[in-house]
Amino acid sequence: MNGIFDDLRNEFNKTGNAVVKLILINVIIYATILVLRTVLHYALNSQVYEAVMSQIELPASLNSFIYKPWTLITNFFVHEGFFHILFNMLFLYWFGRVIEEYIGGRRVIALYVIGGISGGLVFLLMYNVTPYLQSGLAGATLVGASGGIFAIIVGLATLLPDYTVFLLFLGAVRIKYIAAFYILLSVAELVGSNPGGNLAHLAGALVGFGFVKSLKSGIDWGEPIYAFLDFVNALFTPRPSRPKMPRRERTPEPTVASSSNKKSKSEQVNGLDSTPDQDEIDSILDKISKSGYESLSREEKQKLYKASQQN
Repeated sequence: MNGIFDDLRNEFNKTGNAVVKLILINVIIYATILVLRTVLHYALNSQVYEAVMSQIELPASLNSFIYKPWTLITNFFVHEGFFHILFNMLFLYWFGRVIEEYIGGRRVIALYVIGGISGGLVFLLMYNVTPYLQSGLAGATLVGASGGIFAIIVGLATLLPDYTVFLLFLGAVRIKYIAAFYILLSVAELVGSNPGGNLAHLAGALVGFGFVKSLKSGIDWGEPIYAFLDFVNALFTPRPSRPKMPRRERTPEPTVASSSNKKSKSEQVNGLDSTPDQDEIDSILDKISKSGYESLSREEKQKLYKASQQN
């Protein structure tokens, strides 16, 4: 067991694997809930399990929600059913890894979280203002990462609409058609057995589109998420101890402000420190012609994308 915990700790300590971290968080929570449900059912205490779930799933009723507002966050890390989490995590891995290469891990996390929160807010709003849904208001709840995952899928389709995915039996399909198919499917299922979940899908899709469009114009919706992540990281990062120096040996250090070290907003948006020159682009294109697109590193893909935005 120590080996498993060491592997998990190593994954969370790595950089550049935001999608893997999101998947691990979802799987760990799912496994914990699964074990808890099994133990409590065998102990004939299934009502305890239901009480636990009521504290992490998002209720449609505002009267219930006001007493547990944290469920607006916890619901999109919770899954019930093996196939529910399986397909969600597969989609998160397939599409999340691609968009992470272009916009970076922090923005993928922000996209997932904002998509999940927006899905929950639309779920609450529609159940409380739509007469068609109010008949099921009392017992309706929302769980699952679909809102955040739809934000990632549509975000990728907005960023790279012609990116090709190879599907079993279908062959090469552009990501924009995959996104359109799932949006239409969610619209059709609004009158099915899970209208709340499909409302969350559509809300996440709108977030994915708006997030990437705003990012291209230099506006990053994820700034509050980054600030929170930095705050949490600071809490768990020990400060390095600094040796004390005798008072007489201390000398004031000059402060030098250099504008050359500052990144422009457009450079921050695209994840690059400098604009790629023509020689770099030619070198990347030569590499593609020799070894294919998949042979590019993350930095090379980001440079190629930035160059395409400038043309």
